[in-house]
Amino acid sequence: MLPNAAFDGDESFVVAADDADTRLDVCLARRVAGHSRSRLQALVREGHVRVSGRVITEPSHRVKQDDTIEVSMPPPVDATPLPEAIPLDILFEDEHLIVLVKPAGIVMHPAPGHASGTMVNALLAHCGASLSGIGGVKRPGIVHRLDRDVSGVIVVAKHDRAHVALSAQFTVHSIDRYYEAIIWGVPALAADRIDRPIGRDPRDRLKMTITGNGKRAVTDYRLIEAAGVAASRVELKLMTGRTHQIRVHLTSLGHPILGDRVYTGRHRPLPPGPAREKIASLDRLALHARDLGFVHPVSGQYLHFRRDPPPLFAEMMTALRT
Repeated sequence: MLPNAAFDGDESFVVAADDADTRLDVCLARRVAGHSRSRLQALVREGHVRVSGRVITEPSHRVKQDDTIEVSMPPPVDATPLPEAIPLDILFEDEHLIVLVKPAGIVMHPAPGHASGTMVNALLAHCGASLSGIGGVKRPGIVHRLDRDVSGVIVVAKHDRAHVALSAQFTVHSIDRYYEAIIWGVPALAADRIDRPIGRDPRDRLKMTITGNGKRAVTDYRLIEAAGVAASRVELKLMTGRTHQIRVHLTSLGHPILGDRVYTGRHRPLPPGPAREKIASLDRLALHARDLGFVHPVSGQYLHFRRDPPPLFAEMMTALRT
C-alpha cells in the first residue's frame, strides 16, 4: 500500500539530455544527494517518486528528457522495531523459517501510524537469537503480506538464504495459495478464472484497479455455498500475487468482499433481518488465507499448511441465510 502523503517537493528536478533513457533509480542516484541507490529504489517502490505527475513504482522505469521528477521524503522511522511479547499462533518452526496464522486487525510490519503491535514486533520477541539477519539487519524476512484486515497463514524467513529462496518461489508463482471469502451476490458461474491486469488507480494511489497498463493478474475461484442471492462463500486460488488482487478481481465481477470499505463503496444497501447488524458491526474483511504450500528453502521438502476461516465466516453465512 502506498503512503497517504502528498508530494511536497522535497526533491524536484527536470531530466537533462545526458540522463535521458536511463533507469529511474540511476537518474535519482545522480541527482539526489545524501541517499544510497538502494534507499532511492525503496522510495520508488513505496510510491514516493512521481515522474511528470505520475507515480512510478518500478526503479527500472526509463526516464525521458524534460521529465519532471518529484521525490517526497517520508518522515524517518526507527531503524529497528522493538521486540514485543505478542502471542503468536505458530503452525511450524525450524531454524530457517516460521509458519504462523496472522489474525485480522494486525499489520505485518511497522509503518507510519503503526509503529508497534505488528507481526514484525512479535516475531522479533519470539525468534530472538534465531534470526541471523536479512540484508545485514537482524530482523524477520517478510516474504509476502496480508492486508491488515485479512487473516490467514503466512511464512517468514529467518535468514537471507531462506528469504531469497522463498521470495523466488513467490516470484515465479509456484506457491500454492488458497483463500476463502464471503462476497456480495452470487457469481454467474460456479467456477471460473479471472484474468484481468491490475495496476495503480490513477485517481486514488491507495487503490488498485483493472487497467490495460497493469500487470497480468490471475485468480481462480469456486463457489462453496450461497446464502440465497444476497451473498456467497467462495474459494480462491492465487495464480499471481498482485497488490489487492482478490479484492480488485472480485469487485470487477460485481461481487466485492463483505467488510471491504475501500472497494465496496459506501452506499451498498444492507439486507434486512439478523444479517444487517452482523454486517454493520464487521470490523474486518471477510477474507482468509486458508492454505499455503511451498518447497522448504533448505531441505527441498514440500510443506503444506491449512487453517480454516474463523467461526465468524460460518456465523455470517447463517445470518445471511436467515
